Amino acid sequence: MAKHKIVEKLLNLRRVHLSDRNFILIVSSMVGIASGLAAVLLKLSVHHIHEHLTHYSFGDNWGLLLFPIIGLIITTLIAKSLYKESSVGHAITDILHDIFKNNSNIGKSKMYSRFVTSMFTVGFGGSVGLESPIVLTGGAIGSNMAQSFLLDYKTKTLMIGCGTAGVISAIFNAPVTGLIFSIEVILTGVSVANFVPLLISSVSAAIVSSLIVGEEVLFSFKITDDFQAQNIPFFIILGILAGLMSIYFNQTLHQMEHLMEEKFPNRYRRALFGGILLSVTIFIFPPIYGEGYESIKSLLNGQEHHLLQRAELFESIIPNTKAWLFLAYIIMILFAKVIAASLTLSSGGSGGTFGPALVIGGLTGFAFARLVNLLGFANLHESHFILVGMSGVLCGVVYAPLTAIFLIAEITGGYTLFVPLMLVSAIAYTTVSVVNPDAPHVSTLKARGDYLKGDRDMQVLDRLNINKLIETNFVTVQVRGYLSDLVKAISVSQRSVFPVVDKEGKLRGIITLDQVREIMFDQEQQEKVKIANVMMQPPSIVYYGERMQSVMQKFEKEDAWNLPVIDQDKKYVGMVSKSRIFSVYRKQLQRLNKEWVGN
Repeated sequence: MAKHKIVEKLLNLRRVHLSDRNFILIVSSMVGIASGLAAVLLKLSVHHIHEHLTHYSFGDNWGLLLFPIIGLIITTLIAKSLYKESSVGHAITDILHDIFKNNSNIGKSKMYSRFVTSMFTVGFGGSVGLESPIVLTGGAIGSNMAQSFLLDYKTKTLMIGCGTAGVISAIFNAPVTGLIFSIEVILTGVSVANFVPLLISSVSAAIVSSLIVGEEVLFSFKITDDFQAQNIPFFIILGILAGLMSIYFNQTLHQMEHLMEEKFPNRYRRALFGGILLSVTIFIFPPIYGEGYESIKSLLNGQEHHLLQRAELFESIIPNTKAWLFLAYIIMILFAKVIAASLTLSSGGSGGTFGPALVIGGLTGFAFARLVNLLGFANLHESHFILVGMSGVLCGVVYAPLTAIFLIAEITGGYTLFVPLMLVSAIAYTTVSVVNPDAPHVSTLKARGDYLKGDRDMQVLDRLNINKLIETNFVTVQVRGYLSDLVKAISVSQRSVFPVVDKEGKLRGIITLDQVREIMFDQEQQEKVKIANVMMQPPSIVYYGERMQSVMQKFEKEDAWNLPVIDQDKKYVGMVSKSRIFSVYRKQLQRLNKEWVGN
């Protein structure tokens, strides 16, 4: 009740005192504060669950064999029974789908559903990141707040961008990164007028994060040494390695998701089986428990002993090889993280690839630099390669080079590594683009026919609903009738096409006026010629609920102006005409142009 009163007061304030522009700025700050609070609350919740479950050292905590299984089963139970969600992964895909296909309306339940499910998945050890679910939470907050204030499509989309910018800004305490992520991944384009609300939202969320948790949202690491230009060849090699690791991660995840869905259609069995494999993997390699950022912190701060629970077992077998065995152990952790993240998501866990990409990138950079140092080829700053590797793999997994570059620049408190960050990210991005030009979430949307980014004509067309354009004033004739029946239909019809149906209402063909013009007035022919003998098959058939893009392809291919529509039982529903589609299309285009150009 209080919420409705606040909304009413703000709407009244807008009508009397505020311009549309100033009102949007106020709403964007509200979205930023709300999304910032959501991000911080999720981070703190997962941290406390993690601390409670693993209060013993990793090496002695046998609960690692049970926690991930429990987390996946709880996540599956909540998602399926409480929120009725068929999937809890790939949040960016869900957001873009709602932007392109659902008029930027994101369901209210998504403001908290992924928050809850990811809390159990990651808190109980699922080896994925919180960024993806919290991005959906932020987007849903922005969308629903915009809906409450009766904002148009363009502004709703902008508020989704504000929400996603806010959560990324808060979770990493990196407002510039939040802004760039929203522009680069979520929004189709940003004008100068829209840039300001995104900035306000991102800064508001960062302030909330700083006030509550300070600088320890992810990790705080200050670079004290400048990057050395003579190490550029090694950064080039790291860029290639980062690209290859990104390809490996994306393909492993895709193949494992396909395999788990095929082998375990039942979601609970999938969660149980995947959880068992995940738990065993985490027990063998404890540093991959949860998000895994602690491993990167330890390597950056030179606290390698925090990762030695299992590595020391190898050193006891082969003495005097500790340095090489530790490197081998890090490489094993690296590949185990890829497997664990893929298992978590393919088993029904709620999370994303953003976090794993950072961890995998950091481990890749460390392993490469340590190998070069052990071989004596150079004396590389391992912390530099950890951070730059994080940027490279994140860029290759999310296909967002600017986000990757500015994230590392912000969390390190400066731009000392800006040149290698740009170089490695560019090489990694080029490497992955050779294999697949589209990001994984874009490939998924394109496979479903949902991705229309950058093509405004198709955006307008695909927002039309074919079911609302069906015309039912075409007079039908029975397939067992005669020409005389058709003449009667012609006399009462204003159309030149006549659908032919049987007794069950199923479409059998069509007749055009041109087909019977020469014989329709011949009395003898009217009684002899059967409808079945003069009808013809339509050039193509439209199905009830079919996508408009597909319908227009049929019109263009057959050069037709009218096509019949049937339902799933092949019963005749009506006709759809190209001229009516064009008329509605023009009106829709005029309306959306005002939204795109306005504000």
